[in-house]
Amino acid sequence: MPVRPGRRLGVDVGRARIGVAVCDRDGLLATPVETVRRDDASDLRRIVEIADEYDVLEVVVGLPLSMSGGDTPSTADARAFAERIARHRPVRLVDERLSTVTAQRGLHQAGRNTKKSRAVIDQAAAVIILQHALDHERASGAPPGAELP
Repeated sequence: MPVRPGRRLGVDVGRARIGVAVCDRDGLLATPVETVRRDDASDLRRIVEIADEYDVLEVVVGLPLSMSGGDTPSTADARAFAERIARHRPVRLVDERLSTVTAQRGLHQAGRNTKKSRAVIDQAAAVIILQHALDHERASGAPPGAELP
């Protein structure tokens, strides 16, 4: 099934850093963009700048749920940050369980030291979040996750 045309920004919200990824206009492939330092004064501004730069349709924010599907303190933090983004751009929240673990495993298998590659891990997690969202939309024909009002 076709994916809605337009670029999307993938965001992995962490306590210290925010991984950012973007996809192509056809919604086929997610690629890393940068890691934004978490800072109340400038992090949102940078995310909005990146969204403007890539002229994105929407921002896909990973929601870190517990393995049982419940909320965690990180879930509340990601949801609050997504609400801040939603004042500027449409936002969809998607389940991101295991995205960081998957990113760490992939970098480790590629011979990268995960402790020295934290910024890269955040970008890789954002790529995984966005790619899963794109794949879900392609398979189901429906936008992924839940749209924030």
